[in-house]
Amino acid sequence: MAMGTGMAYQAPGLDLSKATMGVRASRSSAPAGAVSFEVTNTSKDTVHEMVVIHLKDPAQPLPYVGSDAKADESKADARGEVPELKPGKSGKLTVTLEPGKYLLICNQPKHFAAGMWALFEVTR
Repeated sequence: MAMGTGMAYQAPGLDLSKATMGVRASRSSAPAGAVSFEVTNTSKDTVHEMVVIHLKDPAQPLPYVGSDAKADESKADARGEVPELKPGKSGKLTVTLEPGKYLLICNQPKHFAAGMWALFEVTR
């Protein structure tokens, strides 16, 4: 099956019901300070990762490198990540976050554009 595209955050005409992948967070927010993420790759055959990106301007899309089919972490405000997890594996990340809007994304090639992201808010 061909991987869907156009599911990236702020993509024109976004319809996540057509997404072929996703990130599911058990909570959509946390108070500012140390925030811990326990990440499990529930896929049976695909490597995934989870990158925490601060949205400086939530109205703007993330910088994207089409040739790599990935968000440009060097231009985005990435705060930490759980690197490549093999299918069925887990990892943990604790990062200090200030109030604001964040995206939790998988930045393996084509995964972000296939809808593998979730909004996350850090409150005061």
